[in-house]
Amino acid sequence: MKATYKKYILNFKRPSGTSRGVLTQKETWFLFLEENGKVGIGECGILRSLSIDDRPDYEEKLKWVCEHIYLGEKQILENLLAFPSIQFGVEQAFLSLKSSNKFELFPSPFTQKQTSIPINGLIWMGEESFMKSQIKEKIEAGFSCIKMKIGAIDFDTEIKLLKAIRKEFSATDIELRVDANGGFSPSEALEKLKILSELDLHSIEQPIKQHQIAEMAKLCEHTPLPIALDEELIGVFSITQKLELLHAIKPQYIILKPSLIGGIQGSNQWINLAEELNIGWWLTSALESNVGLNAISQFTYTLQNLMPQGLGTGSLYTNNIESPLTVCDGAIFYDLHKTWDTSLIF
Repeated sequence: MKATYKKYILNFKRPSGTSRGVLTQKETWFLFLEENGKVGIGECGILRSLSIDDRPDYEEKLKWVCEHIYLGEKQILENLLAFPSIQFGVEQAFLSLKSSNKFELFPSPFTQKQTSIPINGLIWMGEESFMKSQIKEKIEAGFSCIKMKIGAIDFDTEIKLLKAIRKEFSATDIELRVDANGGFSPSEALEKLKILSELDLHSIEQPIKQHQIAEMAKLCEHTPLPIALDEELIGVFSITQKLELLHAIKPQYIILKPSLIGGIQGSNQWINLAEELNIGWWLTSALESNVGLNAISQFTYTLQNLMPQGLGTGSLYTNNIESPLTVCDGAIFYDLHKTWDTSLIF
């Protein structure tokens, strides 16, 4: 078996704002496995400044994987606990290599175009007019669940935007989720959650920055609005640590980004623990290309979670990898009339 890797820069169609800054490009790495004339591909979707494996030795670790691929998948993964995005890339590459179709990692009714996965429409931060136009666009596109990033512009403006949606669409018409990306301070968070709760929202993701366990636990105990942990899960490696975190904070939901939490194996661990504790969960992409998004979507379908998932990021880039993944009427599905075009990466 031979393994190689390649760096690839994804370019956003338009700058995309979060409370951590504005994104114009996204770095990613593709891992290729070759054996007996077959090729497998996986994506190591690092998010600089957020991923726990944003380290100077990231590429060095990819080289290590390629040089030691003879060890096999299990042993390789055991040596990648501190590199969750590479873990996920390795899992994908081995699944891809073993499959008759390198992009059909989890054969199911989803990959056979018999069904789809409901997803949320994502509203990026920006000027009020830009956010309004995005909201209008998502509603017209048939989304029944909208996720709005908040916490970077004026809070009153964000409330005004949410009120405008609620004035026209009730909670039964459109489910509204908000994502603060840790943008609130602990001292102001509860008051802001009270204001947001008056708008019949589904939930808020990561209201305060991670690693403030006591403050987050207090928020989850007293919140009038369900809280979903997102960044809080990053860098929590062992099952013991995961269980301790969930017991300490007692969130209403957790959000799973396989590239940030150890791929398929890491996601399954979080899901099993959450279900034992009656904590809800859903999956979302972490701005991967269509290669990684394909793997997450297929994996997500196998879990049979009926909530809208966060898988609508495939149209963000000018130079994404063309794929059968298609978004229509608020759902993602596999269009078998479309084919993969990997000429940009092979």
